[in-house]
Amino acid sequence: MPVTTHRTRPFSASQRLPDTGEPLVTLDPADAGEQLAQFIHRHPRLLILTGAGVSTDSGIPDYRDGDGAWKRKQPVQHQDFMTSDHTRQRYWGRSLIGWPVMRNATPNPSHFHIADLELLNHSNLVVTQNVDRLHQKAGTHGVLDLHGRADEVLCMSCGYRCSRDEVHDRCADLDVDFADFRVADCPKCSGILKPDVVFFGDYVPKQRVMSALDVLQASDGLLVVGSSLMVYSGFRFCRYAKEWNKPMATLNLGRTRAEELVDLKLNARIGETLRAALERL
Repeated sequence: MPVTTHRTRPFSASQRLPDTGEPLVTLDPADAGEQLAQFIHRHPRLLILTGAGVSTDSGIPDYRDGDGAWKRKQPVQHQDFMTSDHTRQRYWGRSLIGWPVMRNATPNPSHFHIADLELLNHSNLVVTQNVDRLHQKAGTHGVLDLHGRADEVLCMSCGYRCSRDEVHDRCADLDVDFADFRVADCPKCSGILKPDVVFFGDYVPKQRVMSALDVLQASDGLLVVGSSLMVYSGFRFCRYAKEWNKPMATLNLGRTRAEELVDLKLNARIGETLRAALERL
């Protein structure tokens, strides 16, 4: 199975998803749940790909609107983080506010419903673009963190690894004024510390992608939940599913990049739709 490792491809703030000419109709969760349940009945063993829309009800903001455009300033680029003291300064300074929001977040009904799909043997694997570990907290066992995990920090020079809280506590003792803010460095070699997360412009590890694609190839279909699929690291799974004739369904509030590839498009509230589907399984 030939698989090429690709860089993530962030879109600029001015870009939108392609206009298919079809009006975007928001479905009632009961109707959407019925359609999703029928899809799962026909294709009972799924690879489930999740994105930021699954975690918004846990208080973790997403980045894009219903048309796929950026809602706020784009996330930090890998190359900028690695080469600019100022970028790292601002990243870790802002992290003093942003990290506790993610660390203290708890799973919402969508996470628990996806865990229930695993209990019912409808999930071969959950591949998540999120770095919040909320699927694991909700009890899902088969999870692949495609973009890494925000709760751990890695030294880019010597490989030293520690918890995000350890670095957060070291930074919290310092002045938050960005002009004077001192970035915590590696206690072993003084190298650059970076969350164990794939930033935009970086590579998703090839073996991680290969492992997920192996599961997709062995699955009955693909279910995408809460992702616009604007980043290629997620969209690639739809491309491979199409190539391998795997049925696909999307459940998302807003359009997705895979509009022309999928068999079932559900523009509906995620948690309520999953609950309605589970009631019919």
